[in-house]
Amino acid sequence: MKVYVDADASPVKDIIIAETKPLNIRVVFVMSFSHFSNQIEEPHVETVYVDAGADSADYRIMKLAQSGDIVVTQDYGLASLALGKGCIVLHHKGFQFTQDNIDQMLTMRHANAKARKAGFKTKGPKAFTEENREHFRNFFRNIIKKAP
Repeated sequence: MKVYVDADASPVKDIIIAETKPLNIRVVFVMSFSHFSNQIEEPHVETVYVDAGADSADYRIMKLAQSGDIVVTQDYGLASLALGKGCIVLHHKGFQFTQDNIDQMLTMRHANAKARKAGFKTKGPKAFTEENREHFRNFFRNIIKKAP
């Protein structure tokens, strides 16, 4: 099992590194070259850089991920594809994407996009809080301990 992170805007990269290190679970951060860093990673962490084009990180994650791997993303489209591949898909707000909830999320995303295109204002995501971080930490810890 590996953990793939749609890492361009992920606020939980440090949590993922810390929680996977004791279990020696491989982590792959996928991000665009515009987020390039010379930072030395932990031995169990790899960073894959992709072009800055739309969905480049998503396509690379789908190429690399296997059934049973964990994918961390806030992108509903990527979540849907990863579910279809048999991955465990998590949102950084601390919930799991499932076959039971993904259709409703995609429908809401589509409705909001239509509303914005028609000139309506829709709410963006709420700020990521310390409480959100701790919730994700506990949620992620439980998921990786249960995973095969």
